[in-house]
Amino acid sequence: MAPLIVLFTDFGLEGPYIGQVKTVLHGTAPGVPVIDLFSDLPAGKPQPAAYLLAAYGPWFPPGTVILAVVDPGVGGPRAAVVVEADGRWHVGPDNGLFELVARRAGRAGSWQIPRPKEAISATFHGRDLFAPVAGQLARGDSPAGRLRPEDVLRRPDWPDDLPEIAYIDRFGNAMTGLRAALLPDHARLAVAGQVLARRRTFSDAAAGEAFWYENSNGLAEIAVNAGRAEVALDLVIGTPVTILP
Repeated sequence: MAPLIVLFTDFGLEGPYIGQVKTVLHGTAPGVPVIDLFSDLPAGKPQPAAYLLAAYGPWFPPGTVILAVVDPGVGGPRAAVVVEADGRWHVGPDNGLFELVARRAGRAGSWQIPRPKEAISATFHGRDLFAPVAGQLARGDSPAGRLRPEDVLRRPDWPDDLPEIAYIDRFGNAMTGLRAALLPDHARLAVAGQVLARRRTFSDAAAGEAFWYENSNGLAEIAVNAGRAEVALDLVIGTPVTILP
């Protein structure tokens, strides 16, 4: 049995979507804990989600099954895949969502999920296609379908790190797709017409000061002490970020 099933989606917690997915997982892999990691990823945007997945997925132990669904092409020609990367299983659409996970892994492989024989919804593959496969992996089944060539998931035009705002949390803090460990110690970030210095934590900044810091999962994140960076800097998903010496 897998130690965990982790949900990484743009479904939101409102409405029936997450509840129906969890019901399928419970029926397929009873007893395996299901963890809500992200349910408010940028809607319909696989690219920023890919950088978040690469930062947050490795926090979970090997054997974890990550059900990842940001799928604007649901029902279309994109494939459905299982990706194994450094011992963790990822299930979801082949639309670039697993590009950075596979690129940064020491070992990775992928399988194309065969289309079910029974009819499924054309618009809810998270429930009808991906959740059953995630549950099967969690209970110890081998991945169905054919092993795919190593380069089939590649998005060579996607950078190793994304110099953009990738996520805005409920506090108004804005995560970038940049790994802080790869930035110079005294690097500054230019965003929305302002240049931000690096701080170790919030209390190192004056009240109302905008700054950037390394967040708890290694991404460069933009914040305002005692404020909301989203509002103060007028940030949205995709706002570009420039690294300055």
